[in-house]
Amino acid sequence: MDWWSPEVPAPEDCVLGPLLAGQASTRGEQVFATFPGGGSWTYRQAWAAASTMARRLRELGVRHGDRVLSWLPNGADALRVWFGANLLGAIYVPLNPAFRGGLLEHALELPGARVLLAHPGLIDRLQEVDHALEHVVPVRSGEVLDDGRGPVTPDAPVKPWDPYAIILTSGTTGPSKGVTCSYTHLATASSVPFDGNFAPGDRYMVNLPLFHAGGTIGVYAALLAGASVAIVESFSTDTFWDTVRATGTTHVTLLGVMASYLSKRPAGPADRDHPLRRVFMVPLTEDAPAFAERFGVTVVSLFNMTETSVPLISEPQPATPGTCGRLRRGVQARLVDEHDREVPDGQPGELILRTDRPWAMNSGYWGMPEATARAWRNGWFHTGDAFRRDASGQYFFVDRVKDAIRRRGENISSFEVEREVLAHPLVREAAVVAVPSPDSEDDVLAVVAPVAGARLDPAELLATLTERLPHFMVPRYIRIVPDLPKTPTSKIEKHRLRGEGVTADTWDREAAGITVKRDRLTAG
Repeated sequence: MDWWSPEVPAPEDCVLGPLLAGQASTRGEQVFATFPGGGSWTYRQAWAAASTMARRLRELGVRHGDRVLSWLPNGADALRVWFGANLLGAIYVPLNPAFRGGLLEHALELPGARVLLAHPGLIDRLQEVDHALEHVVPVRSGEVLDDGRGPVTPDAPVKPWDPYAIILTSGTTGPSKGVTCSYTHLATASSVPFDGNFAPGDRYMVNLPLFHAGGTIGVYAALLAGASVAIVESFSTDTFWDTVRATGTTHVTLLGVMASYLSKRPAGPADRDHPLRRVFMVPLTEDAPAFAERFGVTVVSLFNMTETSVPLISEPQPATPGTCGRLRRGVQARLVDEHDREVPDGQPGELILRTDRPWAMNSGYWGMPEATARAWRNGWFHTGDAFRRDASGQYFFVDRVKDAIRRRGENISSFEVEREVLAHPLVREAAVVAVPSPDSEDDVLAVVAPVAGARLDPAELLATLTERLPHFMVPRYIRIVPDLPKTPTSKIEKHRLRGEGVTADTWDREAAGITVKRDRLTAG
């Protein structure tokens, strides 16, 4: 079945149990996954490991529809807990290993799970919080992966619309929400980016966490295509290309500043000495064409979030700077104002979506009916992201709706200012937020972290931005920090930066006597 078809796929085409069983039968000793520190699974071993874990979970009382918490770093253990839970028709609920305190307590309470499987080094943190868990099971590497007792049958058939997982959002503006994701949702999101460009000889590097949709999508894409994955602990600029070569990686996703980090490393003779062919660059950086040329790869841009199934995707080697691509087949989209009225092309509006295929997007927020109703009001899913669309149908990300800045009558996209700040060769990462202005509305604060070993002069950065931005978008304040604060899923915590505001170490161009003026034009 084509990924854009309006039909719900059959269980054997999307549900983990029959899908993995079929691939294990067909592909047997073909490698399915490699893991950090060495070791690998064939398809047959993946099926055996999942069956053994499913039996272990059943002995703990786990049944169809139960939630199973997994608190593990990227690796074989995380994979077998996920697969084992799904073989029973249970719902996989992965937790970030960085969780602790109130964040951990909320994550344990939200899904109402009775069973937690965790890395032994994390279990002591449970003493810091209240919880209602009945079983806390340490998972130790080296445990028996195949007990030789064969497959496990779930108590009830697992359907394409059943949830495979509850994926926790980052909770940047409030408590984390649990996104309920069906097998159809996962299979659709895992098929769209590859669109036939992923085959049994290919390998996708999972450098995003398995508690994140970006990690699970990569694994499932390989399972659907009969390809393989190289699971790594995390992205590392210093070791990225060595890991690509060592694992035989052909496909990878680079989020946020990952591509910028790689671009800013010194060029060398080994830049094209690797098997990587396809890079999903999200968002598309300004130097994407130069990145593709330097490293000899095909770049594709797209837009996705945990709740959706890749509604926007570009052609290979997109030529339009900043594009997220066009609407894919099988998705309907509108850009709307705060009252859900459509805005014209060229004007920013919130992206709202629905799909032709039932169950191809989230099934709501677990245990949060009011949040679900707000997000799905008027029959459309509201992304919370502002975009603009040009006359050719290309979409461009403008900002998170809540992150927009209003300065002296002008609307400013923090994303667009950040893009120009990140273009500076000494800037490693950046966030732009609104701070109160003594005049009215907002002023613009740029918080930046320099490239390792670099000394960044705020006045020199300002001079560069003055040449690249309209006068009203040029930041008044620049604050230089070693690293930006991030959520457990590595999203920059802009609410913290807004809360801290203009600190004692923040540079103020007006206090430095620098004025940025509007260009005055003479009418003809």
